[in-house]
Amino acid sequence: MNTTTSSSLRSSNWRWVICTLLFFATTINYLDRQVLSLTWKDFIAPEFHWTDSDYGTITGFFSLFYAAVSLFAGKFIDWMGARRGYLWAIFIWSLAACMHAGCGWVTMKVEGVESLEALAAIESGSALALALASVSVWLFLGCRALLALGEAGNFPAAIKVTALYFPKKDRAFATALFNSGASVGALAAPLCIPLLARLLGWEMAFVIIGALGFVWMGFWLRCYSAPEDSRHVNAAELAYIRQDEAGESSLEVEAEEHDTIPFWRCFSFRQTWAFITGKALTDGVWWFFLFWTPAYFSDQYGYASYTPMGQALIFTLYLIVTIVSIGGGYLPKIFVERLGMNPYAGRMRAMLLFAFLPVLALFAQPLGMYSAWWPAVIIGLAGAGHQAWSANLYSTIGDMFPKSTVASIVGIGTMAGGIGCYIINQGSGILFDYAAARGADFSFAGFTGKPAGYMIVFCICALSYIAAWFIMKMLVPRYKKIELNR
Repeated sequence: MNTTTSSSLRSSNWRWVICTLLFFATTINYLDRQVLSLTWKDFIAPEFHWTDSDYGTITGFFSLFYAAVSLFAGKFIDWMGARRGYLWAIFIWSLAACMHAGCGWVTMKVEGVESLEALAAIESGSALALALASVSVWLFLGCRALLALGEAGNFPAAIKVTALYFPKKDRAFATALFNSGASVGALAAPLCIPLLARLLGWEMAFVIIGALGFVWMGFWLRCYSAPEDSRHVNAAELAYIRQDEAGESSLEVEAEEHDTIPFWRCFSFRQTWAFITGKALTDGVWWFFLFWTPAYFSDQYGYASYTPMGQALIFTLYLIVTIVSIGGGYLPKIFVERLGMNPYAGRMRAMLLFAFLPVLALFAQPLGMYSAWWPAVIIGLAGAGHQAWSANLYSTIGDMFPKSTVASIVGIGTMAGGIGCYIINQGSGILFDYAAARGADFSFAGFTGKPAGYMIVFCICALSYIAAWFIMKMLVPRYKKIELNR
């Protein structure tokens, strides 16, 4: 670290370089996650005879396994440290992303299909078609499990780094900035992934996008170290980062940095359960939009992911998410600095406002009868509400828990979010197949068949955030920091 101590020293801004690295890691994370959702309907399903239930099983299992490993991923990051823990996480998920490319080849070899021409000639519904679907689904499940193992470390590591590099008043904004990588990844995905799949084959789409993570690892090794050890962070910036420690004793600072809360004791705090609630009831909404929107536009409007209109719809949706959600991290900063609210109170007020944006999802299906642009815009606003909500939700952990335990709590909450994701993704696939099979005999809110199924899920998505906010408020009505017993 630069040891210059002059009070007139101009602060360095290395924390924003670190935030930029977190942004790109999150962007890569969501690009890797999106490859399947943008290729399954139009490229993989025709080859291996997948149904909506098959895809729902894959996405649901991914969510469930993600939930299971997330419970311990945060503790792993706290134990390993942000630098090495993040490297392991992105190495594993990048390797897994590339491995998806081999699933089709292995399936063909297992079932004795020698060429793509022979694959295309297989009759749907035949015994061989069912066998191809079964084998390929199991292979993709294996790759998704490894992908989930790595990706489970992304947010615990990123939130831990944010807590180390930013004071409380800036954390929601920093989180919103790096979390916008999720939107940017989803925004870039429809522009490049279908094109790669169409020109080079869906297998190369997985390989090329997956390889980006290995490039990021080089930058992380070169740029990241703890702020007090970084040669790029001078005394003025370090003082700014540590401004929340003013008035605390050296013992309190030491405890904040190094004394972790025993893992199972974390579940004894109402603050932990508030975070669990916020994740469990809302993460599934975002992942439903992420995993099913390309199929929605293809099913309901006939715009495949590789068509110009399909790409324009998805691009517009995530452009709205990206632009609107960044302001979500700045709003509590206004509440804290201009209204004098404590960070937790400011975040909760901001989260209540953002909880109303997903309510617009109630109108996506009705207005979609007039134009596909209506659901694209509405889902974009709902997704922006989620990302703004999520940035503030993550920041409540740094407000109330010691830095040494932040990643563990993020992992616990991510587990809860993964369970919610499993329920909504697996349930959606089953619901859509059932609704399509029943046709006019299945109705809801004036819609029949599969559109009625989408309307049901949109209603669930619309009301989840308001329900989550009120439960969180009941659990933790006002700011209370976790005190470590020394």
